[in-house]
Amino acid sequence: MSPIFEFLFGQYSGYATMDIVLEAIGVLFGLLSVWYAKKNTVWVYPTGMISTAIFVYLLLKWALLGDMIINAYYFVMSVYGWYYWTKKEEEVIVHPITSITKKEFKIALLLFVASLFFVFWVYQAFDKWVDWTAYLDTLTTAIFFVGMGLMARRKIEHWLFWIVGDVISIPLYFYKGLALTSLQYIIFTLIAIFGYHSWKKILDKSTPLSLE
Repeated sequence: MSPIFEFLFGQYSGYATMDIVLEAIGVLFGLLSVWYAKKNTVWVYPTGMISTAIFVYLLLKWALLGDMIINAYYFVMSVYGWYYWTKKEEEVIVHPITSITKKEFKIALLLFVASLFFVFWVYQAFDKWVDWTAYLDTLTTAIFFVGMGLMARRKIEHWLFWIVGDVISIPLYFYKGLALTSLQYIIFTLIAIFGYHSWKKILDKSTPLSLE
């Protein structure tokens, strides 16, 4: 076994085979979901729901409560986003890509702060402040809460929250021994950067959107 392979995947030696398979499936559908988000197609939601359902189970098992909560939240918001994105009037999409307003920014800030306090309470209640990953997990959860909310409302700024949260998540998951998920977040970061620019072009053109 090569040193690089051992460095990346040797940490899986103590994991159950089923958990590794589930993580791989979750990663695959997670990547598909972000790719569909970049393409501005509603398929972001069914693929994302499969991924988040898997990770709710895995993250609960691995005691990453903050990320478990965010994946459960993703699942619920995906149902809402699926409806919001597909709402049409006379065959025209009612909710195209837009930028965040000042009022929405204030709501997003409030959601961020509320999420920090909520996840802090969860870790405190279950006595999970075991190391530095708990603090990063709390921060990324708050970031992703806002990002998912903005994505469901088709706000272009959601990509900025994804980028920041994805970058922070890379070392978090690698330290936890989840190399596949860590690699997933590297790819997420790249797709999010391209996704932002793709949505920016659509927004600048202000052309009517259609479902794919």
